[in-house]
Amino acid sequence: MRRRGGVLERLIHVENRPVVVRAAAAGGGSTVVIGAWGRSRGACEAAIARMRFALGIDDDIGDFHRRFRDDPLIGRAIRSAPGLRPGRRPDPFEALAWAICEQLIEFTRAAAIERRIVARLGRRAPGSLLRDLPSAATVAGTAPAVLESFDLAGKRALALRRAAREVARGHIDLSSPDHERSWQRLRAIPEIGSWTVEMLALGGQGRFDQVPAGDLGLLKLVGRALSGDPRARAQEQDVRRFFEPYAPWGGLAATYAMRVGLTPPALAGTRR
Repeated sequence: MRRRGGVLERLIHVENRPVVVRAAAAGGGSTVVIGAWGRSRGACEAAIARMRFALGIDDDIGDFHRRFRDDPLIGRAIRSAPGLRPGRRPDPFEALAWAICEQLIEFTRAAAIERRIVARLGRRAPGSLLRDLPSAATVAGTAPAVLESFDLAGKRALALRRAAREVARGHIDLSSPDHERSWQRLRAIPEIGSWTVEMLALGGQGRFDQVPAGDLGLLKLVGRALSGDPRARAQEQDVRRFFEPYAPWGGLAATYAMRVGLTPPALAGTRR
């Protein structure tokens, strides 16, 4: 996604049909205007729907705000930034692919890997300099050695290729409402564990109840909150228990907790 001034611009593919989508705030920031340019009205409408999801425009979290606006940990963040949402991707496969790339490494390094993948394998649209991530079928057909050449670790290159193959063949349907079924099949792939699946759920499937408990930032935040020691790190089970009172919005609560700034995440993730 590219920002030019106050306009967000993104190339999205709908069933391999390219659509350029632009979004900008209007009305003093109270309204978001989204436009789409593509070869068919149906593809443009689908792309706009995906951008609305990525921006969280249609999320109904009024109950969350009412319940926790005075919470001692996240209440201040809710009051100051009521529109805060977890970072989302317009396509669940993108959320999955990038979560695999971001395992166990610094975010800046992971972002560089992702840029190389898009530059080498990504899709383009006629008349546009924008690039979209490659399709699952393209990733599935890419040799692991090529993925490794982008600085992706060997085991994660294999995991990304296998996950892409399962998605491309329809064995894993990331857009199905039966999210748990897709998670179960993903967890059967070596090198894909709870953190990767929870990042997919939160950032690609809109599941506010899923907490990426293995994230280093959350491990530090909860460790500090529980012990008072800024150097302490919690265990994953501690993180899950910590956010249980916020159910069914644990993942959203964790996003606000990180906003408080107790401990910004140094790594994209520390678990598979």
